[in-house]
Amino acid sequence: MTTSTALAPIHVVGGGLAGSEAAWQIAEAGVPVVLHEMRPVRGTDAHKTEGLAELVCSNSFRSDDSSSNAVGQLHWEMRRLGSLIMAKGDAHQVPAGGALAVDRDGFSQAVTAALEAHPNVTIERGEIAGLPPADWDKIIVATGPLTSPALAEGIRSLTGAGELAFFDAIAPIVHFDSVDMDVAWFQSRYDKAGPGGTGADYINCPLDRDQYEAFIDALLAAEKTEFKEWEGTPYFDGCLPIEVMAERGRETLRWGPMKPVGLTNKHNPTVKAYAVVQLRQDNALGTLFNMTGFQTKLKYGEQAAIFRMIPGLENAEFARLGGIHRNTYLNSPELLDPQLRLKADPRLRFAGQITGCEGYVESAAIGLLTGRLAAAERLGRPLELPPATTALGALVNHITGGHIVTIDEGPRSFQPMNINFGLFPHIEGVATTGPDGKRLKGPAKSLARKQALTARAKVEMDGWVGGVSVQAAQ
Repeated sequence: MTTSTALAPIHVVGGGLAGSEAAWQIAEAGVPVVLHEMRPVRGTDAHKTEGLAELVCSNSFRSDDSSSNAVGQLHWEMRRLGSLIMAKGDAHQVPAGGALAVDRDGFSQAVTAALEAHPNVTIERGEIAGLPPADWDKIIVATGPLTSPALAEGIRSLTGAGELAFFDAIAPIVHFDSVDMDVAWFQSRYDKAGPGGTGADYINCPLDRDQYEAFIDALLAAEKTEFKEWEGTPYFDGCLPIEVMAERGRETLRWGPMKPVGLTNKHNPTVKAYAVVQLRQDNALGTLFNMTGFQTKLKYGEQAAIFRMIPGLENAEFARLGGIHRNTYLNSPELLDPQLRLKADPRLRFAGQITGCEGYVESAAIGLLTGRLAAAERLGRPLELPPATTALGALVNHITGGHIVTIDEGPRSFQPMNINFGLFPHIEGVATTGPDGKRLKGPAKSLARKQALTARAKVEMDGWVGGVSVQAAQ
């Protein structure tokens, strides 16, 4: 891909998944892009490397099922649109049942190398302290959950609105060789295999009722990290710390990340576990496993002792304990226009978690779209948004349309959201009977609806891709 020398560069601030994807899409369109990443000049509490697209929490991109899962459909659409993040995720996948999980170091290194090698990309290291310079006419802000205070203050000065925030806690990672596999066993829930997987991709640690109750007691009694500056900040329900889930009811964890369904203990197949802790492979070597759904804000001194109460983890060695960092996001329905530009200063476009989407894939998807929108503007070819019937279109509609939810019976407000079928428009004509002629009910009826939604989304996305061209003249 060549660059039109007459084109001024687009600036992308933030080298996470959204910023990396946005920069790639701009560059692939033949438009020069400058990608600004403050690490390693200025680090964060969560990042460990200076690599682009570093995964600081889970290593999972979640379900890769594009026929009946909303995030799987988003995977499909991103691949269809030439996503760098999906390409490198596919190239560095590790076994994870029906999910797409990646070797975090290999993935980040591959994304970094691809952007460094692209002739239309310039990478500049250093913090953008405050609002970007006035002579930058097109900017994508993709600074994510760890937006620097100076930039956040600059944005607030334009909008007059305080940023919203929630806590995003990091799950612990365990060394595989410290797990007692005479107690634990490998199995994916319902033996489901996924990309790179075998159907036996998770380590499962079983708890009986007494062990579960003792674990809950320990969680409730443990000392937690307090952030008085941020008291009253709501949690995002899709990423609650385990101790907060325990506070919401003693059975909450057992029907959340510790649910025992779809699993049979190979060491004792006739006894049903009361609860199960799952660990998912975290690197390509299979030497590290993260505790699935075990994001926490417990103090470090409490974590190891409490997690070693779990059968199979009595002698666990932790490569990383859980942590917590502050996420910042905009009240996007109020502040952004339908093309994700700041109403108060349209030269600023926003992408990733700062817009109010949640999750690696969603953040990268919005980065992909903003990159295409910005490149199309630069080329004088305004681009319409994808239909709301697609996963990408539904996600943008949530961000700019303001899907309002209530957290803990508190005030109604815009909250971060993963892609889900609840964001898709209603669909007519879903099959009501199965191949045997019997009326579909319950799960079968739900599955038919999901499959109809993803089939429609694929057709609509193919139509949208066929109708757009974001590329510089050669």
